[in-house]
Amino acid sequence: MNGAESLVKTLLANGVDTVFANPGTSEMHFVAALDSHPEMHCILCLFEGGTSGGADSYFRMKRDVAGTLLHLAPGFGNAFSNLHNARKAGSGLVNIVGDHATHHLAYESPLKGDIQGISQSVSHWTRVSPDAASVAHDGAEAIRAARAQNGQIATLVLPADTAWTPLPDGAPATCRPAPALHRPSDAQIEAAAQRLTQPGAALMIGGAALYGPAREMAGRIAARTGARLLCDTLIPRLGRGAGQPQITPLPYAVPPKIEALAQTSSITLAGANRPVTFFAYPGSPSLPEPANCPVWELCRPEMDIDATLADLAAATGATGTEPRRIALDLPALPTGNVTLEKAGTAIAALLPENAILCNESISSGFHVMPPTAAARPHDMLGGTGGAIGWSLPGSVGAATACPDRKVVVLTGDGSAMYTSQSLWTMAREGLDITVVVFANKGYQILRDELLNVGVQSYGANAQAMFDVENPELDWVALARGHGVPGTRAADMDRFTKAFAAGVQGEGPSLIELVCP
Repeated sequence: MNGAESLVKTLLANGVDTVFANPGTSEMHFVAALDSHPEMHCILCLFEGGTSGGADSYFRMKRDVAGTLLHLAPGFGNAFSNLHNARKAGSGLVNIVGDHATHHLAYESPLKGDIQGISQSVSHWTRVSPDAASVAHDGAEAIRAARAQNGQIATLVLPADTAWTPLPDGAPATCRPAPALHRPSDAQIEAAAQRLTQPGAALMIGGAALYGPAREMAGRIAARTGARLLCDTLIPRLGRGAGQPQITPLPYAVPPKIEALAQTSSITLAGANRPVTFFAYPGSPSLPEPANCPVWELCRPEMDIDATLADLAAATGATGTEPRRIALDLPALPTGNVTLEKAGTAIAALLPENAILCNESISSGFHVMPPTAAARPHDMLGGTGGAIGWSLPGSVGAATACPDRKVVVLTGDGSAMYTSQSLWTMAREGLDITVVVFANKGYQILRDELLNVGVQSYGANAQAMFDVENPELDWVALARGHGVPGTRAADMDRFTKAFAAGVQGEGPSLIELVCP
């Protein structure tokens, strides 16, 4: 028994049975310990952004934590982008980061780096285990921290000698229950109940209120009080489609976001942060609500969202009220030339019930996503932190957490290139994922953003920053090279046939949709 084995036993004893891993030399004793426990599901990711993206979406769907296994400061740095998305999503996960042996840290070896400094900029909890005897206890504390406040990022740094040092007693440590969640006072609930009945009032929800029983409760409150039910532009997980209580996501662009809130008299937040524009632009405000519209923080994202909405429903008399629901509207399958609107229509018509939609279509999504709002009931995951390259690894995490559900990825070609290695993990794990790559041959969102900041025309240097042509990306070849069957569709007949085959079949597949 050594420190690494005591940690694996502690993870398993406390319900953490999945690790998204990209190990190196410093983690070899941990790898050996994993080998002794086949009940631990170890998923190899070929880039550390795959580990963090996988663990993020795993939590979003399972509502419990997975681990990541990372190699020193550079490995943590490679994972940072999707850790940022995980933090913005409110996801809980445990990073296990190998470091040099304590006696080796005195020297400036090539991989030496400030792991704590990098970790503390994105983690809620960071600890370095000082010795092998502390590892099991520290692991249990990391799990507790990750499960606290509806989900946090916990990072445990293991110097190599804490992993390899023998222990006389390597018993697992027991994780203490997470601290109780805070709730609003009765007075705050009563004030919110009165406020929501006023003309122009809005209830903006987030976190666990965006799906499941809490979403039902929020829908009842909106129907009873007449308040508008809102959510943010980028969400961790949203119940969508037929039968879901109606909700209005705020638009991305600044003018329509301001317009969406123009007649709002008050905004009550339940599990959501206050609305803000995605970027600052010359002459545009950062806050989209009217100047005379107060924003009331009833329940912060780290508080007890379910209990808050239950109390608010009771205070408004909404407990037995039927929510206004989205009606099923399945369009006819489109034919002919490709347009993004037609692509959205085809996806809406064919999306299976109970699917998980990982949406990173970005600029294409403005046209593709609207028809899917009234498709068969499904969950949608979004890129909460705005850092691109999360949807492919995110789909790996979602499919791992929910192996009985079809996962569909909608991604731009530029975004998908950040973490294309995840295709290999899909193939190795045999995950039931259909990937649609919108091949517009560039970072179209950046072309739009250049206009938003006031640049009306640009030349060759700027254009070279936005396109991914010369040479063109070949997503069919990329998919097949990673072990995933790939198809190219240049018209709607080919696309609908390929998408139908993907969602009706099993295992991973990819469709490159050639966009105009």
